Amino acid sequence: MSKSDITVVHLMRHGEVHNPEGILYGRLPDYHLSELGRKMADRVADHLAGRDITHVVASPLDRAQETAAPIAAAHGIPVEKDERLIEAANIFEGKTFGVGDGALSNPSHWKYLTNPFKPSWGEPYIEQVVRMMGALGAARDAARGHEAVCVSHQLPIWVTRCFAEHRRLWHDPRRRQCSLASLTSFTYEGDKIVSIGYSEPARDLLPAHLTGKKGPLTNKSFGA
Repeated sequence: MSKSDITVVHLMRHGEVHNPEGILYGRLPDYHLSELGRKMADRVADHLAGRDITHVVASPLDRAQETAAPIAAAHGIPVEKDERLIEAANIFEGKTFGVGDGALSNPSHWKYLTNPFKPSWGEPYIEQVVRMMGALGAARDAARGHEAVCVSHQLPIWVTRCFAEHRRLWHDPRRRQCSLASLTSFTYEGDKIVSIGYSEPARDLLPAHLTGKKGPLTNKSFGA
């Protein structure tokens, strides 16, 4: 197997966002990285500085573009934009989301909670997978024999990993292994995914209430 047959695509979640109101910002514009989020982006850029990154692409949302910027700068390349990497659509966008004082306290919203397997409150999981796999394939093709970074959002990243690992797409959101500024790394031989790894280069920067929810670092390989 030659080096040109191996391509790695790192699917990265953006860093922490400045959101003092605690709303579900979803696809809304003008939600930018916090100071901590910028430190997370810089940390991952340092982590990847010695890697063979030849392509950086991000969701069009501000927080993803800002996360990608220091990684691209470290390699002297531009940040490309791919609409397919965008956050999942959600009916509760722009609202606080809680049982006592958020969107769930309004009976008119309960109809959106009827089917967690689809899910009924937003973009179907399988539609997220289709667009994300298309974005990964495009990044793979752009970085053949090298490495690419795609900056996206937690839910699309997680369901894409579940699909690639032949797991069900519906899940408990509390059990996602996809922390802020994490890397879910897909290794391709040619066009085939042969392993998926997960790492958290900015783990020590995560807020304390998040670090207890993370699983161990993993790397899953696939047989022929």
